[in-house]
Amino acid sequence: MQKKDYFNIPNIMGYFRILMIPVFIVFYLRADSQAEYYMALGALCLSLITDFLDGRIARKYNMVTSFGKVLDPIADKLTQLAIAAVLVFRYPFMLWFLVAFVLYQIYMGIMGLYLLKRNILYGAKWYGKVTTATIDLGCVAILLLRNMPVHAAQIINGVMIAVTLFALVKYIRLHWTVIKG
Repeated sequence: MQKKDYFNIPNIMGYFRILMIPVFIVFYLRADSQAEYYMALGALCLSLITDFLDGRIARKYNMVTSFGKVLDPIADKLTQLAIAAVLVFRYPFMLWFLVAFVLYQIYMGIMGLYLLKRNILYGAKWYGKVTTATIDLGCVAILLLRNMPVHAAQIINGVMIAVTLFALVKYIRLHWTVIKG
């Protein structure tokens, strides 16, 4: 891969998304007013928009790189982690989701490297995609509906935990089957 491939437009957008994470965290945790809260959401929206656009630009203009295929999901997971972490400050019960999420990501990272080393590649499974969508929707709903009843946030938290653990079990079974061959 050439040096210019690290700095094509989609990869620059990936770097930008990673740089927006601390901006979002600081804005969210320091928000004392509705306007400051909206600034945090604005930072997050900029990140989400670039996430939406980077893959489309890469495919449309033939800028897909191996590095970009790694950078994009890392930026996704770091953003999800940041959102879940800041939500723990407002809703302490979200710690249970944060723990499930971190365990899931650690497992997927370790197994991804293990399988890659053995040249075993496969795409994301439906349950992984459903998990990502559920986490994104759940966290964004809690962020957008800042004054939602705690009970509603607890239900969303429970759904995110259940879906994350379901995907973890499904991936463990898949990996066990693949490894045992």
